[in-house]
Amino acid sequence: MDAILERASVRQFSEEPVSEDQIRVLLRAGMAAPSAGNQQPWEFYVVFDEATRQSLAECSPYARPAEFAPCVIVACTRESALRFPPCVPQDMGACLENILLEAVEQDLGGVWLGIAPEEDRMDKVAKVLQLPEDVRAFALVAVGHPLKEPNPRGAERYDEERIHWVM
Repeated sequence: MDAILERASVRQFSEEPVSEDQIRVLLRAGMAAPSAGNQQPWEFYVVFDEATRQSLAECSPYARPAEFAPCVIVACTRESALRFPPCVPQDMGACLENILLEAVEQDLGGVWLGIAPEEDRMDKVAKVLQLPEDVRAFALVAVGHPLKEPNPRGAERYDEERIHWVM
């Protein structure tokens, strides 16, 4: 429960690099997520290159943190061979939450930068990364060491009034 309550959206990062091994652990966590019919729709592009991160940051008005993070994970969906296409957003949401929670475990910070379902943003990311035709951009995750101590708010979000017991 600690990682859940300690997770916060981190948009400012130190210059300390993130290792490929750390990213592999984040992606392992993401791929451990449940998915409808075990379809596992995810594909990932890991971007360390500064010019590419800059280009990704320009794909959405809300993606500026991608410019300053030492690494950006571009979470995409593989459109071919899906058993349950309508469930892809749920699958990807579970995947990205796992990545963000594992970032907390590694003393990293991250922020989910939405791309889908905005077609113009999805197309811009596809162009930057030259994605294959059957791969669609879903989200960017800016990852790095937080510049300052994160301010998690998970614990204060609990609201007993939103719980309805049916017994």
